[in-house]
Amino acid sequence: MKTAIRLCLLLASLPASPAHAGWQAVEKVETYAVSGQSGPELYASIGGRGPLLGERRVIAHTNFKLTWVRDYQPQGDACVLVSARPKLIITYTLPKPAARLPGAIQKNWEVFATGLAAHEKVHGASIIDMVHKIEAATIGLTVPDDRGCSKIRTEVTRRLAGISQAQRQASRDFDRVEFGPGGKLRQLVFTLMTGG
Repeated sequence: MKTAIRLCLLLASLPASPAHAGWQAVEKVETYAVSGQSGPELYASIGGRGPLLGERRVIAHTNFKLTWVRDYQPQGDACVLVSARPKLIITYTLPKPAARLPGAIQKNWEVFATGLAAHEKVHGASIIDMVHKIEAATIGLTVPDDRGCSKIRTEVTRRLAGISQAQRQASRDFDRVEFGPGGKLRQLVFTLMTGG
């Protein structure tokens, strides 16, 4: 028994894996008001008030702010990225009725809103996964002949850009499937508009 307790204490005292050590994403939900007393009225309001993405309005949106505290250290003639701690804030923007809805419409809205929030959470999980991939691709990176630690910053930026572009493309592909024929979001919109 004492051996098991000691083993548990030893495992608890070990540092966390550097790729996932001590950070957690902050997730926030912001809403925008929509009006209407029927599915078509609510959806029309979403079209007029939804968040802008480029020049068009969307039903919902997941955005993030990612900053880093990085520790670059010269080691001999090389430079090493010893640690990188992310600060990630994910913001989900979702519609919310401005007024109480009639019973059947309220039920349809709840199904729509729950499905929409779940869709946006997939985008959030993809962003968190991207940050883990950036950590794995950069922490411990060593660039030779870089005593001033300038070349390594360029290499970190290059790696980060590739991972970020892959995440954005995966997000677009996911939306294309969800809004495509037979897609979950397309079905949610149809159900909201028709009542079933």
